Amino acid sequence: MKPPATPELIHEIIPVGLLQCNCMILGDPVTREAVVIDPGDEPARILAVLKKHGLTVRAILITHTHFDHVAGIVGLSRATQAPVLIHKADLELYRHLNEQPQWVGLTLPPAEQMDLQDFLSEGDRVRWGNFFAEVRHTPGHTPGSISLVVQQNEPGSAAHNPAAPQPSSPSMARPAGRVIAGDTLFFRSIGRTDFPGGSFPELLRSIREKLYTLPDETIVYPGHGDRTTIGEERALNPFVR
Repeated sequence: MKPPATPELIHEIIPVGLLQCNCMILGDPVTREAVVIDPGDEPARILAVLKKHGLTVRAILITHTHFDHVAGIVGLSRATQAPVLIHKADLELYRHLNEQPQWVGLTLPPAEQMDLQDFLSEGDRVRWGNFFAEVRHTPGHTPGSISLVVQQNEPGSAAHNPAAPQPSSPSMARPAGRVIAGDTLFFRSIGRTDFPGGSFPELLRSIREKLYTLPDETIVYPGHGDRTTIGEERALNPFVR
């Protein structure tokens, strides 16, 4: 599954693991810097795609810490030396990583865990090359779920260290027309809220206040399944009216 090619951004989608989490690689075709989002499994496959494009990973971004989105972070972080960034409200959930498969009826070997110490907050910007992802805290599926609004720097705007999230600022940028929504919003559906830490009212509020405020043409890349747009979901999603 691969989005339409654009000259502005390398965007690879790699469904990984038993639950086919949409791991994503976003790369700058000029600087060859990249971020990896939700490496839920199969780090070797992810590394092969990075090598194919000649990309250097500046940060590993996690939309939420359910096992199918984070099981590959240890291997990928070791191979790339890139920091792993999560919202702090999901740290406790990550500590229960090896209990989580039981919530969906799976029995899996214990996954190796790492000490997560780098955190994202509402409005932070994580930069790679001429692009950045602005963090929107979208709790509901999990307490620390985030969505990432991808934008491109205007020519001449200052670059920042991608491993150190920067607060939002009025610096010039133009939309890249996409949001990485994790398991908050799907094609005609929404994330589950029946797992520990889930909240249906919070999820609806997150979608209405943090995602439906984006332009209609914004492409939504969910954590599983096919992409959609904000306009389509605002009009047709049966769960959020």
